[in-house]
Amino acid sequence: MSFPDHRLRRLRARPGLRTLIRETTLAPGDFILPLFVCPGTGVDKPVGSMPGVSQWSVDTLVSRAPDIAGEGIPAVMLFGIPEKKDAAGSASWKKDGIVQTGLRELQKAVPDLVAIVDLCFCEYTDHGHCGVMRDGDLDNDATLENLNRQAVSLAEAGAGVIAPSGMVDGMVGSIRGALDAAGFETLPIMSYAAKYASAFYGPFREAAESTPAFGDRRTHQMDPANGDEALREVALDIEEGADIVMVKPALPYLDVIHRVKEAYGMPTAAYQVSGEYSMIRAAAERGWIDGERVMLESLIAIKRAGADMILTYFARDAARALAAGGGRA
Repeated sequence: MSFPDHRLRRLRARPGLRTLIRETTLAPGDFILPLFVCPGTGVDKPVGSMPGVSQWSVDTLVSRAPDIAGEGIPAVMLFGIPEKKDAAGSASWKKDGIVQTGLRELQKAVPDLVAIVDLCFCEYTDHGHCGVMRDGDLDNDATLENLNRQAVSLAEAGAGVIAPSGMVDGMVGSIRGALDAAGFETLPIMSYAAKYASAFYGPFREAAESTPAFGDRRTHQMDPANGDEALREVALDIEEGADIVMVKPALPYLDVIHRVKEAYGMPTAAYQVSGEYSMIRAAAERGWIDGERVMLESLIAIKRAGADMILTYFARDAARALAAGGGRA
């Protein structure tokens, strides 16, 4: 191929042609909207570091859910903020826990909206870490027992997908065994299979009230310098029974998303995390970027890298923008 016989600009000149040759498309059905559920009634508490994101009480969640589904978003991810915390995070497996209550009410109101539940303890523990702590470190196997209890409790409350996020060794196999033993063989697991110890999580910790009281989570979350290790982590979770695998964060790890999808061909999720969201919001508010265009460009980049679904706080904004532009980007 050489100039002038081959002019690639020929197919870029007209909008219709650009659409016909577009390799990657984006639609509301690609999105999962993360939501923060808290105690109380009528609560819609804005998160200061995440403009446009709020903590919602269960009644607020239920009142807003039909609009979310009506915008074409097929699923939400629920994070719970309990009234009381303890060292074990025991509120996470109570029958009347905040997420359990939200699940039951949500399924009554909008049964077709898939309710994915985050399975971890950082929001529920008084120390802010992802499980049982021993001498300042995470006790992996003791944490597995509690994850099993939490998973079964959420399944009984009506969870549509269980999403363990703690990067605890053996978590998928352990949870799969507990769910199967409790009669939930058909309940899917979406594993946070490659979750990095990222600086992009800061705003989430305000939203979920989950900042560690001491230390950090580097002993169980991955080193941002490692890519091959992500493939090993994903392989283990697939072997243990994961139905969907996730890479988190998204934009700084597009190479990892691509490698995971190419290597395994599994349904692959990517989480556009709070820091990614807030940076775009902040720059847009200052007039430094076109917020809507950057939002959509960032999401299509994640999809192009290989993600089949994207967890994003932009889900509703993106769905509206896509509807205004004809439904797909």
